[in-house]
Amino acid sequence: MPQKITTSSKTLVDAAKRQIEEITAADAVKLAGRDDVVLVDIRDPRERERDGKVPGAFHVTRGMLEFWIDPESVYYKPIFGEDKKFVFFCAGGLRSALATKTAQDMGLKPVAHILGGFKGWKEAGGPVEGGEKK
Repeated sequence: MPQKITTSSKTLVDAAKRQIEEITAADAVKLAGRDDVVLVDIRDPRERERDGKVPGAFHVTRGMLEFWIDPESVYYKPIFGEDKKFVFFCAGGLRSALATKTAQDMGLKPVAHILGGFKGWKEAGGPVEGGEKK
C-alpha cells in the first residue's frame, strides 16, 4: 500500500512561521558584523560552493543542527552557548523557518530567520563571497 502523507512540508513551514520571529533580508544585512548576532547558514556545502556565502556567517548543515545546539551532544558547538541572537537562513527561507522553530523549541534564544533566505540576502545587496562563476 502506498504511503499517505498527512502533513505537507508547506503546512510544517507555515506552522513554524506563526511561532518564530522573521526578519527581512534588508534588516538582516544591517545585523551582519554585529558582535551580538550570529548569522547561521544551514545550506548544504554544495549550495555554498555553487552560490557563495555570507562573509562571517557560521555554517551548520540542517541535518546536524540539533546536535550542534545540544550541550549534551558529542557534536556540540560552543558558539550556540554564547549570549547572542541567532539568525538562520537557507536558500529561500523554508528550511530556515523549520530550523529556527527547532532551535527555539530546544531553548535557544533569541532566534529568528531571514525571509527569502540567501536569495533575499543577495537581492537586498548583502555581501557575498565565493561561488562558482557563471
